[in-house]
Amino acid sequence: MSAALGLYRLQQVDSQIDQIHARLKVIQETLQNDSMVRAASDEFAAAESRTRTAERTLKVTEADFEKQRLKIEQAEASLYGGKVHNPKELQDLQNDVASLKRHLATLENLELEAMMAYETAEKEFQTAKSNFEKAQASASDQYSDLTKESEALQKEIERLSSERKAVMSDLPQSSLQTYDQLRERKRGLAVAMLSDSACAACGTTLTPAQQQNARSTSQFFHCPTCGRILFAN
Repeated sequence: MSAALGLYRLQQVDSQIDQIHARLKVIQETLQNDSMVRAASDEFAAAESRTRTAERTLKVTEADFEKQRLKIEQAEASLYGGKVHNPKELQDLQNDVASLKRHLATLENLELEAMMAYETAEKEFQTAKSNFEKAQASASDQYSDLTKESEALQKEIERLSSERKAVMSDLPQSSLQTYDQLRERKRGLAVAMLSDSACAACGTTLTPAQQQNARSTSQFFHCPTCGRILFAN
């Protein structure tokens, strides 16, 4: 086996490992980034807070309305109870009852507004609760799927690592050093195929003499443009 072929096989294995590592990174980031759940949770908490506030406001308006109604009952009892005979006092009581009833109408409107606000808040709360539960369920399903994928990819890395060691055992240390240096400089791609008379990595077309050199088994031939080792079948 020529050194170029050995390094090309090593490159294929390393490229697969690189792709798996990139996918594992995405999986890890996805599992750690539960933005949808957090957003749904925040909206759920906000909706719950608004509902509680609206409920407290409704209870206050209901209590105020009931107090005012009792005041009117007491005032009317005094007015019509027959205990007050003085015309001036009767007139004052009538005015008080009228004033109390006007204020009661205002409180009734406030109670109605508070009731409508509570109903709206309650609907929003139920919607937010449903969205939060759906987000949790979706995240749970996604977590399970991604965890299974991650485990499968880890096993694939173990298999490829064994294959990588086997390929490396047939290569001289000097070739491996050259390969590692190129991998570092060329963003992981040290060896490229000669495809249709051109470097598959950068697209440079080679002369017939350069193509012949690339097919040589005695020494490496580097692409004259990108500097990668070229392997030709």
